[in-house]
Amino acid sequence: MGFHLVSRREVLIGSGALFAWTQLPRLARAEGRDPRMLVIVLRGALDGLATVAPVGDPDWIALRGERALVLDGKTPALPLDNFFALNPAMPNLQRLYQAKQAAIVHATATPYRERSHFDGQDVLESGFVRPGAVDSGWLNRALLALQPEGRVNPSGAAAFGVGAVTPLVVRGKAPVLSWVPQKLLAASGDTAARLLELYQHTDPKLAVALQARMRLTALGGAGIEDPMANNESPALPPIARVRAYFAEAAGTAARFLAKADGPRVGALGFVGWDTHINEGAAAGQLHNLLGALDGAIAAIESNMADAWRETVVAIVTEFGRTARINGTYGTDHGTATVALLAGGALNGGRVIADWPGLKVEQLYEGRDLKPTTDLRAVLKGLLRDHLRVEERALASSVFPDSSDVAPMSGLVG
Repeated sequence: MGFHLVSRREVLIGSGALFAWTQLPRLARAEGRDPRMLVIVLRGALDGLATVAPVGDPDWIALRGERALVLDGKTPALPLDNFFALNPAMPNLQRLYQAKQAAIVHATATPYRERSHFDGQDVLESGFVRPGAVDSGWLNRALLALQPEGRVNPSGAAAFGVGAVTPLVVRGKAPVLSWVPQKLLAASGDTAARLLELYQHTDPKLAVALQARMRLTALGGAGIEDPMANNESPALPPIARVRAYFAEAAGTAARFLAKADGPRVGALGFVGWDTHINEGAAAGQLHNLLGALDGAIAAIESNMADAWRETVVAIVTEFGRTARINGTYGTDHGTATVALLAGGALNGGRVIADWPGLKVEQLYEGRDLKPTTDLRAVLKGLLRDHLRVEERALASSVFPDSSDVAPMSGLVG
């Protein structure tokens, strides 16, 4: 039972899957292209305002005070254009942005408007309007739409997965295999609490066992390891371990995507983004995580080699975080956030935003960045223009009930 609990708990630490189509999409083949697409899901909800700061908004500093990222701060933000600046932990993404190989979509969100991580992730990864659809994900269904008559040949090119369990976004009829890194990161206390909440609804017996394990751990005084803590104590793995894990998982994904006979579409999941306490945008928890993510992007670029020019990486999350800093110097569950895009196939060098503003009356429910761009429009645009998934399939089978959401044009070169 002990091993079983650990493996279940580690599911939330990092999981992903890569899988191949048996032949290139017909249109891509006719165009002489060999496109790759990797989706990275950041589990826990990303603070988009701390990732890409609206330094040109007159209400920005008043909103976040001394914790607002600025161009002339102690740790200066990295300029993108005359309005937005990137978190200083991401110089690699800034380099790609300047080379027009990265783009950012700001004030974006899925159709989900509540604040449950699990429901938000269901909507993000399933592609459905409401939570609860857990049989298949939009990326798997997009792959099916590229197959002749919607079928996948199980004896075709091998599928490959990264992590303990296949994430929802790639679940479906396409066969998926898994690869597990040699070392998984330990679960944080927040991860264990959220996992306990899930099991209380889905597996009461396991919930009781997990709760007893947590209670014994607390009584023993060992505590639960927090992989995101900026602490050199031997009981807490340093951020270097997180960076290494992110880079290993992303680099492995890229190496398989780059193979001539390897997969062309895939997904990874990284957790730890639920920054309620001591968020630390300029130095601390979030800064460290964004640095690890920046390193993962660099690992993808390096390991893709020549295939990078035909690659798109889409980095998304279930929702954003509150516009204001809370009383424990963190941010709570919010609404709009950012989507980060990278890859040699992009028409980059842009922050794409219908900016809603930061005045109280402009915030969603008076507390969150207001969503002005549907994330499905972004994903539809990538799937249509990069992988050549037909619009009809995007509106019906890939993202059901989304005929009113037009694919965003011009994202790829």
